[in-house]
Amino acid sequence: MSNILIIKHGSLGDIAQACGAIQDISENHKNDEVYLLTTKPYFDLFKKNPYISDVILDKRLSRLNFFYLYSLMKRIKKYDFSKVYDLQNSSRTAFYKKILFPKATKDIWSSSETTLPEGMTKKDFDNDSVLSRFDHQLKCSGINTNHTMQPDFSWSLTDISQLKKYYKLNKYLILFPFCSTHLTSKKWPYYNKLISIINKKLDNKFKIVIAPGPKEIKEASNINAICILDNGKALDIPQLASLIKDSSFVVSNDTGPGHIAAHLGSKGIALFGSHTTPFKVSIERANFKAIQVSDLSNLSAEKVFDRLKLLLQ
Repeated sequence: MSNILIIKHGSLGDIAQACGAIQDISENHKNDEVYLLTTKPYFDLFKKNPYISDVILDKRLSRLNFFYLYSLMKRIKKYDFSKVYDLQNSSRTAFYKKILFPKATKDIWSSSETTLPEGMTKKDFDNDSVLSRFDHQLKCSGINTNHTMQPDFSWSLTDISQLKKYYKLNKYLILFPFCSTHLTSKKWPYYNKLISIINKKLDNKFKIVIAPGPKEIKEASNINAICILDNGKALDIPQLASLIKDSSFVVSNDTGPGHIAAHLGSKGIALFGSHTTPFKVSIERANFKAIQVSDLSNLSAEKVFDRLKLLLQ
């Protein structure tokens, strides 16, 4: 039996995308102990993951914090990992490789760089879709990829029956009108108009809810929808995933909850401007689609509703 390390720091959407690759790695190492190195927001979440033996916390402090870096590297080395699968593929994890396995090939350290297709630069390779890049990386590392291209986030679900009872939720649509403060180009501005159209044209058949993150609760008061909180606090990731799973439809900006919805098999649409493409972030699934325009301010609520109504059937 050997110890195997997977590295995946986040963000939330990235976590949802990577769960198929994590499952494939685990299933190809049935006789080994598989550990995950991740950050604080996802530490407790991955404790639930059935494909992970244990989780190691990376606080991701500055690389100039030599005391922390020494402590983390010492802790990792204690496990004597025989192979590392770097699913983060960042400059930070490349830095970790230089410390832990400076001369390692793909047989020891699997990353997009060590498995880069011949004749292709990493910049060009990164233009492919997220899931295709994972698939190529793992296949080049000897992994049979049965789940990488079809991630399933259902392992994260939890019982939210009391929460639904409190808010009297039966049939509901869930909207995610928020985005990171430094990525405002992802934000579609017409959610309240969409809510008005839904209520009018669908005869108030559905409750319309939002589930803000911790930093979005104040902003949520500007949206004309039921704000779902747990004792005044933002839902944790398993609660959020379960709320999405039980919904009738999801409308989202290009944010983490949209990716969760896609990889739970939920019906929904994600709204994209020019910041990236649905193809590159691998968000479109059988039930979850995308609308892309050059400028989100030019995407009308009527057009979004028409697509919603078509997919809701």
